[in-house]
Amino acid sequence: MTNDIHVVGIGLDGAGGLTESVRQLVERATLLVGSDRVLSYFPEYPARRLVLGDLTQVIREIRCQLAKNEPSCCIIVLVTGDPLFFGLGRLLLAELPPEHLTFHPHVSAVQLAFSRVKVPWQDAVTISSHGRSLERLTQALQQGTDKIAVLTDKINTPSAIANLVLDLDLPCEYQFWLCENLGGTDERVRCLPVDIVHLEAIAPLNVVILLRQSEPSDIPLDVATLPILGVSDHSFASFRDRPGLITKREIRTLILAELSLQPEQIIWDIGAGTGSVSVEIARLSPTSHVYAIEKTAVGTALIEQNCRRLQVRNVTSIYGTAPDILSQLPTPQRVFIGGSGGNLVAILERTQAQLGDNGIIVLALATLEHLNQAVNWFSDRGWTYRLLQVQLSRSIPVAQLTRFTPLNPVTIIRAIPPDKIAVESILW
Repeated sequence: MTNDIHVVGIGLDGAGGLTESVRQLVERATLLVGSDRVLSYFPEYPARRLVLGDLTQVIREIRCQLAKNEPSCCIIVLVTGDPLFFGLGRLLLAELPPEHLTFHPHVSAVQLAFSRVKVPWQDAVTISSHGRSLERLTQALQQGTDKIAVLTDKINTPSAIANLVLDLDLPCEYQFWLCENLGGTDERVRCLPVDIVHLEAIAPLNVVILLRQSEPSDIPLDVATLPILGVSDHSFASFRDRPGLITKREIRTLILAELSLQPEQIIWDIGAGTGSVSVEIARLSPTSHVYAIEKTAVGTALIEQNCRRLQVRNVTSIYGTAPDILSQLPTPQRVFIGGSGGNLVAILERTQAQLGDNGIIVLALATLEHLNQAVNWFSDRGWTYRLLQVQLSRSIPVAQLTRFTPLNPVTIIRAIPPDKIAVESILW
């Protein structure tokens, strides 16, 4: 122990939570380093004390002690939890000789939090917001990460995290666990509705656990509370492994406008995915009928589930690959192509052959290659078309501030075949 630095993790249970060997080590300290709170756990210890404040000054003082090379020197640095888990250990290893450092971890706050919530955490993502932005948390939420632990600070508080979850309008739900003063006599662990977190009195020492919930059930939503147009993304059941794979609400509203819907029409939704566009069309035009074509069984099941959730009965889910399946469908007056599976030209050819009077095709394209392919196809065949490039951003909170986060750019094409140009002035 000569001329050594021992980094000791400690919990809210204070000195009583240390092992006997570590407690004896602290008793031999010649310099005790820590915050006011952790130093208060050892009021009777005779060692000189150094409060963790200015880290540069603390490192300088420790180096000075090492340079004296006194045989009895024993420096104890007291930290919360595990010093090598988002703790001071990383800085100490970077600034001091590793051969002089020995670590004695305590149970981390994240480990305690998951044990209180009673959820295995080997696959959890831990994000520290100490002095950082919430960009990593935003990405994890948008990706639908199952288990997220967030180490908060005075700026990125539980309330700020709850506001972020709400503002992202996620296509999946998260359970919000607030774990305060873990390991202390005033420990409190609560599962709170996200929209009331800002109303709660919250202890400064806390950890937030976010647990993704199972996919929405088939239980119908209260459609009376839903908007006529622009249903929120989270109202739809989505792909569990790709929760963001849904036509976003803002894009859906533009697509619906470009379709120029009329009553009693047949509409094809090719590459329907979760069926969000099909459901919105069906709700807006209850006398029309939508055929939602999707090549994956999971997608087909999601379309049917979303129809039950939003109580629409004028959508038929078709499991099949376009263009092969299209010949079996009735003549459409409107066609929306949201996905082509690499068969865009063949789908356009088949659609042209079957499109009814006053027909309109609308495409939503995310890549330049598909955009170029579609424009060339329409140009070569004399179709009248227009492009709408959509680059939207949603506001999200950043602590007490607000910034924009962009949605993926999309180009919407609205096209009318050459033999329908006479009605262009009416439908355009």
